[in-house]
Amino acid sequence: MPIAKISPSMLSSDFASLSAEANRMVKNGADWLHMDVMDGHFVPNITIGAPVIQSLRKHTDAFLGKLPFDGIKSRTDDFAKAGASMYCFHIEATNEPEALIEKIKKAGMKVGVAVKPKTPIDTVYSLVDKIDMCLVKELREKFPELDIEVDGGLALDTIDQAVQAGANVIVAGTSVFKAENPKDVISTFREKVNTVQKS
Repeated sequence: MPIAKISPSMLSSDFASLSAEANRMVKNGADWLHMDVMDGHFVPNITIGAPVIQSLRKHTDAFLGKLPFDGIKSRTDDFAKAGASMYCFHIEATNEPEALIEKIKKAGMKVGVAVKPKTPIDTVYSLVDKIDMCLVKELREKFPELDIEVDGGLALDTIDQAVQAGANVIVAGTSVFKAENPKDVISTFREKVNTVQKS
């Protein structure tokens, strides 16, 4: 199983102090920073876009993982130029996943695929050798070396279930940003992943 990667979700940060919040997470042990990019197409929400990421990139060397929900409609080149390290798209948002994977790689980013809970997991099996990460729980046994991310509601009282299911990339927002001691939370998440790896 790949090593633990703890990725605080910047969606839970104080947007008025984005660079300070990013560096606070890195200083507290974060491996990656998770940027939820929602543009009102795949989901109704609107969050941040490439200009914000470009501004943030000037203030941190952290691995910036992106989750643009809009699939092939999103401008992958814009995110690459802004400094995104990874572009993670929902498999449900495109009819041409292989073409999108190739486009992301040509733009110089790593590729991640996200899968909704009701989507059959075998939908991504044919793509696994072309991607760097998958955001879903059910793949660990079949693909032991793949980075598998879990995002949504992860906290100290829910981390065990995600780790036991095979996740090694942990995206957590409120539980890290609002913690009295973010370093302890990040450290605990990492320890949980590493304990399962050794067992």
